[in-house]
Amino acid sequence: MTGDQGVSTDLTINGAIEGSGDDRKAPPGVVVIFGASGDLTERKLMPALARLAQYKRLPDEFRLVGVARSHLSDDEFRKRFPAGPAAEAPHLVETMRYLSGDYDDPGTYQRLRDLLEEFDDTAGTAGNRLFYLATPPQAFVPIIENLAAAGLNQPGSPTGSTRLVVEKPYGHDEASARELDERIHAGFDESQVFRIDHYLGKDTVQNVMALRFANTIFQPIWNRTWIDQVQITVAETLGVGSRGGFYEHAGAMRDIVQNHVLQVLALALMEPPASFAPEALRNEKVKLLQSIRHPADGDIDRIAVRGQYTRGGTSGDLMPGYREEPGVDPLSKTETYAAMRLDVDNWRWAGVPFYVRTGKRLPRRVTEVVLQFTRPPHLPISAAQVTGLQPDALILRIQPDEGITLRFGAKVPGHSFRVRTATMEFSYGSTFREESPEAYERLLLDALIGDPTLFIRSDEVLQSWRIVDPIIQHWADSPGRIPLYEASSWGPTEADQLLARDGRSWHNPGGR
Repeated sequence: MTGDQGVSTDLTINGAIEGSGDDRKAPPGVVVIFGASGDLTERKLMPALARLAQYKRLPDEFRLVGVARSHLSDDEFRKRFPAGPAAEAPHLVETMRYLSGDYDDPGTYQRLRDLLEEFDDTAGTAGNRLFYLATPPQAFVPIIENLAAAGLNQPGSPTGSTRLVVEKPYGHDEASARELDERIHAGFDESQVFRIDHYLGKDTVQNVMALRFANTIFQPIWNRTWIDQVQITVAETLGVGSRGGFYEHAGAMRDIVQNHVLQVLALALMEPPASFAPEALRNEKVKLLQSIRHPADGDIDRIAVRGQYTRGGTSGDLMPGYREEPGVDPLSKTETYAAMRLDVDNWRWAGVPFYVRTGKRLPRRVTEVVLQFTRPPHLPISAAQVTGLQPDALILRIQPDEGITLRFGAKVPGHSFRVRTATMEFSYGSTFREESPEAYERLLLDALIGDPTLFIRSDEVLQSWRIVDPIIQHWADSPGRIPLYEASSWGPTEADQLLARDGRSWHNPGGR
């Protein structure tokens, strides 16, 4: 951070290591991607598998199968594999197979079973199968039930494994999430289910845990005695684009808050786990989510704000409003912005307000966690000497420019004694020479190995819906207008008032 508001100091870490020390490698097996002709497969899953192959994380006994309704040949499917890594992993590409079929047709799954058994016999895939549901959510249940009916919910050998990776959205409210759980658990054990949120695969999200639990300087002050407030922001500069039809049924609360925001919040606020064993970590996240106060209907207008972007920007870059986007109802009341105050009723955080927000068409693309500390109980210098001094804060930047900023007061050089805000910066890019794996790359490898640490357990999903459901329902039942904000602004004025009532204000990266 530079400029006349503060002083910037680089904070580096000595002894940055050359290698990650992570020699994990997937076992033999088959990944089956349902929705293999879709956007997610092309943009995220194929490149992630390509990098795993490039970095020798996949064995020779690994096979990839795509399943979708679209008619493609094996060769056409293989051409969708990224060209550069394909040259380095020719065996993987040459053995890729594609099955065209309807998701509710039992014949599709019989052909799939025959192919998997063929791979077990000829390629040594050892009966290990990972089924990835990269489809629209309405296809989840037909796929899951047909997999079970075909016996594909069981491994292909006594020592094999079968796992199911389910993309978000996982239900559209608590009731539908419970129903989806019941349908899945009719054929698959909870230990086989890997609910994915790609945010948890980001190195910088996991660095929240490293910062908290690997450093004694932070852990003693990570509580209500020293922290005045916490803010979590997930801001996007883009609008809904071609996703208007989907977004009309989702909105910002379902699309971002219920999953990304609450997962980051849980990692930042949870109690220290006894170990980083998967269940120990996930147990603490659930406990934290259970501690978040359930919003009463009469309080929602006071603690939650929604908004929708309108036409805005500059004359040279005038951006359309949400209701002008393709697939959007011209009278839509769907929120593209959501902000709320949360209270955590436990010993560590009682009385500390937690402000979370997300929005589209905001001025900057940024995800960050801001922990603002309490002010000193007494300043032995005059107010004129500390003009513009901001409260101390620790700012965790998850994206972009991943890193950590420590904001504090420092004396300004000169003969007089004046104190001004200064910052120390830690940057991932300039400190570590290692290349961070992409989120899907890490999570796919974890699923192949069978490590559920960074995946979401059933009770986590239900607790998240419990928090946001009353707010979503209240907004649906409200007859009034939805607050509006211009594209490229920081949201509706009502969001500023949400904090102003508590005598606080948002931390806006780059200003308003």
